[in-house]
Amino acid sequence: MKVVSKEVYPNCDYDSLCASLQHCQELARARGQAQIVSICLEIKYCDPLAVLQSIYEPQNLSFYFEHTVSDFAIAGAEAVIEASFEGPERFEQVRDFSKKVLENNIIIGDLAIPFSGPHFFTSFTFHDSLLGKDTFPPARMFLPRWQIARSGSVCSAVANVLVAPEGDILFLAQEVWDVYQKFNSFDYPEVPEIEESKNRPLSKLEIGGPGWYERAVQIAKFCIDSGDCGKIVIARALDIESEKPFSPLTSLNRLRKAFPLCFSCFVANGEGQGFICATPERLLKVEEGRVKTEALAGSTARGSSEEEDVRFGKTLLESDKDLQEHQFVVDSIVARLRLLHIVPDFENKPGLKKLANIQHLYTPIEADMPKDLHFLDIAAVLHPTPAVCGTPLEASRKAIAKIENFERGLYAGVLGWFNHRGEGELVVGIRSALIYGHKARLYAGCGIVKDSDPESERRETDIKLQAMLKNLQ
Repeated sequence: MKVVSKEVYPNCDYDSLCASLQHCQELARARGQAQIVSICLEIKYCDPLAVLQSIYEPQNLSFYFEHTVSDFAIAGAEAVIEASFEGPERFEQVRDFSKKVLENNIIIGDLAIPFSGPHFFTSFTFHDSLLGKDTFPPARMFLPRWQIARSGSVCSAVANVLVAPEGDILFLAQEVWDVYQKFNSFDYPEVPEIEESKNRPLSKLEIGGPGWYERAVQIAKFCIDSGDCGKIVIARALDIESEKPFSPLTSLNRLRKAFPLCFSCFVANGEGQGFICATPERLLKVEEGRVKTEALAGSTARGSSEEEDVRFGKTLLESDKDLQEHQFVVDSIVARLRLLHIVPDFENKPGLKKLANIQHLYTPIEADMPKDLHFLDIAAVLHPTPAVCGTPLEASRKAIAKIENFERGLYAGVLGWFNHRGEGELVVGIRSALIYGHKARLYAGCGIVKDSDPESERRETDIKLQAMLKNLQ
């Protein structure tokens, strides 16, 4: 194993781990400050979601992030360090807090292993302050005690431990080694094929009652006609209750199999509530010096035959209403990136992103990553995009707060991770549900523009809600 402070050990074994941690304790004494030590080890092939499910405890913070078609997944459980923030500067506060953590971080292990080193898991609600009693803070960041990741066929485990100037290093080493052995020999049954959910809802309650969403869309159109906004994204919420408690991780497993082109995400608040989503929308990715984001707005159903599917897609590509909605998103993202002196590359006309149950207008946007910017500096200017808020930003956000009759929380918020290298990935929390015991709240929304039809918008949200309804377990 390798200690970043230049100590080298030839073998990955218990004795070398003890020696590494003893060296870290010496550094802690010399610096007069406890050190966060990230111990990175390659392990046998495993499924990070199955591992997380085996160690998941509702009273602990947990996180999961996967993109099936990109062949990677990362999970974290139990916070070594955590912090919560609120207000307009919350992205910057998370950035600064993570930098302070890294000032006292030592990495043990091979940095060439995928997902090695410390990874911070983070979430940001749609609004930057608490509008009422919410289940997640406006911003939260935590460094997990246990992290499991897979990239292709390579799997890794990272243990983040606090090494104080004084303390029993051998006990700490044994604890880490025991868990490493458990991860390295993890065994689990074959994941069953997807079947129709047997945990059927006992009740469904539309927040606001029947017809509320159509009325809300009409109010949004009045705001647009008055000139206050060009686009407003209005969402609806559906509360359901079941006979058996919902299992968020079992539900997430069903979602990742049903929607492999989407990002599958889970975040637990340590108080019994879990937020899951199968979202098609990436907010930001930074990797190997490149910034990647995208515009995703304008939707239609999938066809029941190849011919019908192509016809639906062609109609979407030629729809003035949907093209207008999509262009609002593209123009806003490009303008915000240019505020940071980032010059984006993108096509002038959108393509299609086809998911299992819906297809969207889609424009990928890329740029070189400036060396003087932090990952979260870019995230701060991109969230919220017009795809989940509207345009202009502040006017549409105020309109949403007045029109919608529920707390968005993490719906249309931001979920993801970033690491010590300045790389990371964040997605937008749509196609989502908040799960708490026997109850779940499902969310779906649409972008409203001048020519929107309330009935059509309600039908589009029905399609989006159905994906979650079919897969909750």
